[in-house]
Parts: sequence; structure tokens; C-alpha cells
Amino acid sequence: MKYLQNLIAGGAVAIVGLTACGLAFAWPDKPVEIVVGFAAGGGTDVTARTLALHLGKALGGQVVVTNKAGASGAIGLGHVARAKPDGYTLGMTNFPGLLTLPIERDAGFTTADFTYLGNFVRDPSAFSVTLDSPYKSVADVIAAAKKAPATISYGSTGAGTDDHLQMVMFEELTGTKLLHVPFQGAGPLKNAMLGGHVVIGGLNLGEVMPQAGKTLRPLAQASAKASSLASEVPTFKEQGVDLVFASERGIVAPKGLPADVEQKLAAAFKQIAASSEFQAQMKQQFTEMNYLPGPKWKKRLDASEANFRKLWSTKRWTE
Repeated sequence: MKYLQNLIAGGAVAIVGLTACGLAFAWPDKPVEIVVGFAAGGGTDVTARTLALHLGKALGGQVVVTNKAGASGAIGLGHVARAKPDGYTLGMTNFPGLLTLPIERDAGFTTADFTYLGNFVRDPSAFSVTLDSPYKSVADVIAAAKKAPATISYGSTGAGTDDHLQMVMFEELTGTKLLHVPFQGAGPLKNAMLGGHVVIGGLNLGEVMPQAGKTLRPLAQASAKASSLASEVPTFKEQGVDLVFASERGIVAPKGLPADVEQKLAAAFKQIAASSEFQAQMKQQFTEMNYLPGPKWKKRLDASEANFRKLWSTKRWTE
């Protein structure tokens, strides 16, 4: 009788173990969500949607993109930080906002709230105008801004984003002052430019190049040297302004992600980054590959965060 009881007990343990393994192995058994903190149509959104298609194939399930725009991307990242850490809610991040927003204000998240899965691309910052703009170069903008400070409108995707900080750097380097106008994403910003409501657009290179020569004209890209994806666009450095800055986009999950789920996602992202199809799509979007796996990415972010905190301690960058 005791032997039978032990056998039953052992069988129960085995069933529980198999069930646990089965659940882990079955992940995901429902759609995975990638949250974007900006309106549809911008570079972060386009990168996320392309990545979602590849991730769905890699995981053998459905991956959807949800836009939670507002507060320079903080609303979306805050949502991810508060989500259940089960792998079903991921966030597409945008550098430097991921780091600068919690420094600048109570953003609803901190960098300690996430599991870092990988950075994928780098998209240089840029100044752009409409085709009929009187400004043909960076020198034209500097001259006009010095003549009439704080009157030339400059649109960004929000305070603390790379678009905004690019403008602040430009002002510091040139002794000028522009009129900052924040938007909820690159899509609304482009519409405002085309409608004549904003003079200069702080759009990333990948966001403006599809319209370059058609409706918009990039004046300068903030690359150390001209990107091979847009070699015809001069750099700020080539025009006498030592400005180098870019947006970087990666994927995070809430802190506390189960190890097996983290490993499965990390493997999928590594596979996607190495895919020639994904690389070709990034090239078509004028976006440079800059893949780093989670641990290496987090190490680089930590170094950047320390630099931003030092900067904020000496001068608070505001709108």
C-alpha cells in the first residue's frame, strides 16, 4: 500500500514537472505586444512594425504593435514598466529618451524597471525643411536665428528626445535660439511642416529620406561622417557645426522576465539582427544597423546615463 502511495506521489510530481516544462515550452501561446511611445508613422514605429513581423515568424506566433503616444515616449515606456513580466508586453525604446526622461522629470519609469533584450538600429538626427523653404544650408539658419532669436520654429518629437537635444546642442554650439514646438511623433511633425506650421523639422535621417527631394529637404545630418544611406546629405560638421547625435532603437521587457522567456527572446532577436532580409529592410528605411545584445547594450546605456546625469547637474535642459 505504501509502495502504491509513493508511486502515486511520484507520478504527481512528475506530472507537475512536465506541466511546468510544457507551459514554458509553449510560450508564447497568445499574441506578444510591442508598445511604441510615439504616434504611428515615425521611425520608431516603422522599426517596431518591421521587427514585429520578423519576431512573429521567429516565435511562431502573432506579434502586434500598439502606439501609446505622449510625454516624449514616457507614456509607452511607463506602461511597459508596469506590465506583468511574462514576455507578452515589450517596449521599443528610443535613445536618448530612455535615459534622459527619468533624469529630467518623474517619467513613470526608471532605467532599473526593465530587462534589456537588444538594440537594433541607429538613426542619425537631422535638420530638415520643406522644398520651398528660404533656408538652403545650416549657415542660412544660423544667420536668420541670430537676426531674430526664438522666432524660427523647430519641431521635435518631445522634450528629452534626440530631436529636442539635437536642437539644444545646436543652440549651444552656434549661439542661437530657436522656438521649440514638441509633437507626439514624427508623423504629426511632418504634417505640421507640410502645412507650414513649423519651419524646421528635427526628424531623424530615416524619417525624412523617403520624402527627400519630393516634399522635404534635409539640410544636415548629425553623423560624424555622412551615412552611406544618405551620402548626398551634408553633415553638420561639414558645415562648421560640431554636432553628432542619433536615435538608437531597442527592445525592453518589464523587470523580472523569466529566464527561459528572456533566453528565447534574446535568441530570436539575435537571429533577426543577423537576417539579410531584416538588414535589407533597415537599409530601405535609411536606418543603420547597430545591433547589440542585451547585456552589452545595457553596459553602453549605463555609461551614457552617467554622462547625461553629469550634464543635467550643470545645466537643466528645458523646452
